[in-house]
Amino acid sequence: MMLFPATIAGSLPKPAWLAETEKLWPKWLLEGPALDQAKRDAALIWIKEQEDAGIATVSDGEQFRTHFVHGFLETVEGIDWNLKTKMGIRNNRYIVDVPTVTGRPKRSRAVHRDEAAFCRSHTAGKLKWTLPGPMTICDTLADGHFGRRADMAMAFAEILNEEALELEAAGVDVIQFDEPAFNVFMDDVKEWGIATLERAARGLKCATAVHICYGYGIEANLKWKETLGAEWRQYEEIFPAINASSISQVSLECANSHVPISLLGLLPDKVLLVGAIDVASTTVETPEKVADTIEQALKQADAERIQPCTNCGMAPLSRAVAAGKLGALGKGAELARSRHAAPHVAESG
Repeated sequence: MMLFPATIAGSLPKPAWLAETEKLWPKWLLEGPALDQAKRDAALIWIKEQEDAGIATVSDGEQFRTHFVHGFLETVEGIDWNLKTKMGIRNNRYIVDVPTVTGRPKRSRAVHRDEAAFCRSHTAGKLKWTLPGPMTICDTLADGHFGRRADMAMAFAEILNEEALELEAAGVDVIQFDEPAFNVFMDDVKEWGIATLERAARGLKCATAVHICYGYGIEANLKWKETLGAEWRQYEEIFPAINASSISQVSLECANSHVPISLLGLLPDKVLLVGAIDVASTTVETPEKVADTIEQALKQADAERIQPCTNCGMAPLSRAVAAGKLGALGKGAELARSRHAAPHVAESG
């Protein structure tokens, strides 16, 4: 087994011919069949970029959706996109007008199955697909129907599970649920968040992951981080419950972070997707810096459980910076492998 197989947390920048650049909520520049083709072209480019960079488990870079949550929900019934409600997201970190849930959610069709099958046909390596987690969906929509956030989350977990099973059947090797809200509503994570996450992953035989980070490198998140003090210990409160869950991988933030690396010790039974790329900075890491982050993780976990990764998605970055960071991630993982390669044993004659 190859040590330190690299992967990415999720999004990559949209090319300038597909959508607005360096924006978290970009507008498409095309429509109809031309847009569909351009999305496929963009996914192909990023699959190739990842493979060339030495990324072992690649993804589509979320080229088929404008935003990691709303892009999945666009065709889901039970959401009124015209009925906007002003709501504080991530415990009022930022206030936005969000769509409103007006009925029980139901998929009108498979959302990403055909797109995943397309990507599967264009890579021989492992393929990851990301989906928004139930709690984070509920923190990005207004509730005009359920009256209790836990009930709404479970309803969305059911349709996420339908989607995930179809993605697995299409050949996806890793299905990751993105739950940045886990870092904000820690009591809810333990009360009902883990249960809804496991409902979303029910019946899957492929690897499952949960991504929990401190957000994209946008102003609201950067200001929030400034309030967290010298050490960020949110993970400490939720990792024991996550370790006891059926989810097999945990994607977390480590690079240029105030998260104590010792907190990795709270996940002894999980594969660790160790964030070794800082997505809040436009500075491209050196391979040595990536390898050093892996070395720090090795103090808390054995090498077989570590997969170097990005802290979060790279959608708001420029394409050139994101490509550079992919290269650094792949080279850093290779450097770490060279440092920890098993010694050659000469055959006896």
